[in-house]
Amino acid sequence: MNHIEKQRPQRLLALDILRGITIAGMILVNNPGSWGNIYAPLAHASWNGLTPTDLVFPFFMFIMGVSTYFSLRKYDFKLSASAFWKILKRTIVIFAIGIAIAWLSRFLSRTHSPEYTMWEAIMNFDEIRILGVMPRLALCYGIGSIMALLIKRRSLPWVIGGMLVLYGIILLAGNGFDFASHNVIARVDRAVLGEAHMYTSHLDGVELKFDPEGLLSTLPSIAHMLIGFMCGGLILSVKDNNLRINKLFIVGTILTFAGFLLDFGMPINKKVWSPTFVLTTCGLASSFLALLIWILDIKGYRKWCGFFRAFGVNPLFMYVFGSVLSIILSNIRVAYAASDSGVISVKGWLYKAVWMPVAGGDATLASLFFALTFVIAVWCVGYVLYRNKIYIKI
Repeated sequence: MNHIEKQRPQRLLALDILRGITIAGMILVNNPGSWGNIYAPLAHASWNGLTPTDLVFPFFMFIMGVSTYFSLRKYDFKLSASAFWKILKRTIVIFAIGIAIAWLSRFLSRTHSPEYTMWEAIMNFDEIRILGVMPRLALCYGIGSIMALLIKRRSLPWVIGGMLVLYGIILLAGNGFDFASHNVIARVDRAVLGEAHMYTSHLDGVELKFDPEGLLSTLPSIAHMLIGFMCGGLILSVKDNNLRINKLFIVGTILTFAGFLLDFGMPINKKVWSPTFVLTTCGLASSFLALLIWILDIKGYRKWCGFFRAFGVNPLFMYVFGSVLSIILSNIRVAYAASDSGVISVKGWLYKAVWMPVAGGDATLASLFFALTFVIAVWCVGYVLYRNKIYIKI
C-alpha cells in the first residue's frame, strides 16, 4: 500500500460501480462455505467454456486498463523517469502483496501440521506459489503501462492483435488446449518456476500442476489490459455520454461476436486465457460499462448502486482484505464436537453450525449464505472507509 489519501480525485461513477461489482463478485466466488457445494453459475468452467464466475477477473483486468489510461494522462502518454519509477514501484508493491498473501496462507496451514517446525512454517518459500491474481495484475499493469507509453496509440491496436495472434499460434502448436503435462503453458511454468511453485489444478479426477495465472498466459492478459486502455481513450475522446455508450457498445459487440465466432476453432478458456476468452470478456465488459453509463449518468438511477461504491473506490484493498480474512478464518481452529478431530476452522464452524441449520440442511444453499455473509463483512470495513473518505491506494 502506497499511502492513504483523504482527497478523492474526480472519478467516473459508472467505472467505480463496475469495479465495485467486479470486486464484490471476486470475493463472493472465492469464498463459498464449501468448495464441494457450489451453484453452477458461481463455479468456474471446468476447462473450455464460460460461466458468470469466469467474467469477474477479466472484467477487473479490463477496468484496470481503462483506469490506467486515466492515470497516464498526466504524463501526456510519454515515458519519463517519474512515470517509469511510479509504474515500477506500484508493480513491485502489488506483486509483493500477492507473494505475502501466498506466504501467509502456507504459513498458517503449516502451523497446524506436526510435520513442520515453526521455523519451517515461517520459511515456506520452498513451496510458495509465485503467481496468482495479484502477481498477474502487477505484471499486466507494469508491462502494459510501459507499452502504452512507448507505443503510439494508433499503432496499439495492431500490437494487441499481434500479441493475440502470436499467442493463439503458440497454443495451437503447443497443445495449449490439452489438460496435460505436455501443455506448452505447463511446460514453460515447470521450466521457469518449478512444480513446487505452481498451482495444482483438477479436472475430471485428474490432478495436474497447471497454473491458471501462468507466465506464458500473461501475454494475452497484457493484451487484455491494453484493450481496456484503448477503451479508456475512447471514453475520454468524447464528452457526450450518448456518444460514449454508442462507441462502447459498438466495440463491445464486435469483440463479443468475434470471440464467440472464433470459439469454434479456438475454445474460450479462462485457464489458458485464450485469445477468444480475451475478445469475449473484453467485449462483454465494454458493453456492461456502456450500460452502466446509461443507467447511472444518463438516466440518473443511482440509489441501487451505493453498496458497490464501497468496493469500487478501494478495489485492491478490499480484495486483499478479503483474501487475508478468508485465510485467517480458514486456519483458526475452534472446538467442535461433531467433527472427527474435535476441532474445526472458524469458517467450517460458521458453515456447519450456523448456516447449515438456517438453510434447512441444504449444503449448497448454506455455502451461498456463507459467501454472502463474507461479502457483507468485507463491505462493512469498506463502508467505514468510504464514509470517512479514506481511499487506500495500492
